[in-house]
Amino acid sequence: STGTEVVLNAATLLVPALLVLWVVTLLLRGELSIAPSPANAPLFYFLLAGLFSLLLGNVLWDPAVPKAGHFWLVQLGQWAIFFLAAGAFWLTGNLIEDEIWLRRLTFTFIALGGSLAVARVLPGLSVVAGRVATHAVNRAPFWLLLTAMVGGQLLFNHRLSRRHRLLLVPVLAAVVFYSFVLTAESRSTWVGVVAAAAVLVWLRSPRLRWPVIIVLVALIFSGLAFTAVWEFAGGEDAWIQTGAPRLVLIERVVAVTMRNPITGLGPASYRPYAGNRPLVYQRAFWASPQVSSHNNYVDLYAHVGVLGVGLLAWFWWELGRVGWRLVRSLEPGFASGYVHSMVALLVSSLVIMLFADWVLPFVYNIGFVGFQASVLVWLFWGGLVAIDQPARRGRHA
Repeated sequence: STGTEVVLNAATLLVPALLVLWVVTLLLRGELSIAPSPANAPLFYFLLAGLFSLLLGNVLWDPAVPKAGHFWLVQLGQWAIFFLAAGAFWLTGNLIEDEIWLRRLTFTFIALGGSLAVARVLPGLSVVAGRVATHAVNRAPFWLLLTAMVGGQLLFNHRLSRRHRLLLVPVLAAVVFYSFVLTAESRSTWVGVVAAAAVLVWLRSPRLRWPVIIVLVALIFSGLAFTAVWEFAGGEDAWIQTGAPRLVLIERVVAVTMRNPITGLGPASYRPYAGNRPLVYQRAFWASPQVSSHNNYVDLYAHVGVLGVGLLAWFWWELGRVGWRLVRSLEPGFASGYVHSMVALLVSSLVIMLFADWVLPFVYNIGFVGFQASVLVWLFWGGLVAIDQPARRGRHA
């Protein structure tokens, strides 16, 4: 406990501990530098923009909006999520100096995550899985990452043995059953899984791209695609219960952020601003609403404004460029499977950010509990930097 609504966990504490060990090691070696990557600068500037938004938001705070005396701790907690995500990214990108370690990291995750996924869908074992695993297993980023990792190795690692391929089939079956049967109401999960799988298939089968596009366009214009997705997502009832209310929440968050759209209100600051006046939705009335936008892009806009969102978009653009360049240059093998999976993970992560604060959680919503899943995404994204280092590229295949 931190004395606020924010509660820490092992993932939150271990990332800074590893960062300190890494920096100390660099100082002892006398080489305080990081692996070069075009994604480093925008991520570093994003962190600075977050601190600037925090300071400026407090300087310009509207005195008519009450806030608790310890609210600055919550703001620092929100910025800490940004910092820990970036830290996990840099740790993998800099500490992995040989493909064997990236391979071990990847297959350790597939083995542990895959076992938990299978246990999660089997009667009797699901309770055991819930007891031995953190809440990460119940979060969409975990299932996206597992889908991308397993799919990438199956489709692009031609050196994967038949025995290992057979072991991965139950994992994919567990992902499908969990996403489309057990938690079909969790649209973030199955939409993200579909997005990751679609990117992998798109990259694997160039000849099928135009036929697939033609079929999809035909289904969209005929209305069949929309109707099928609409009904599977819950139809009118789901829209009334979760869709339309979220638009009301998003409207409120965007409205209060217009006070300072360039740098935002500061990390986590939109909660007191958005709750400072009543919120009405149909027949419901909240005198003091506890508002969360449930949209990662809207959250980030409120936290750090257009400036911060632009810097983060720059980071994703550079990361995508690195991934795309590696996709086109690596020979089939583990590294190729890894890079393809990271490209799929990047696209699917950007998709599910529309549904909730999955990638950079809001401390008052998914928070540090959900960060246990988000940190995995950032950790493995850093593997792209490791593979991209010219001095190491020759060791990857």
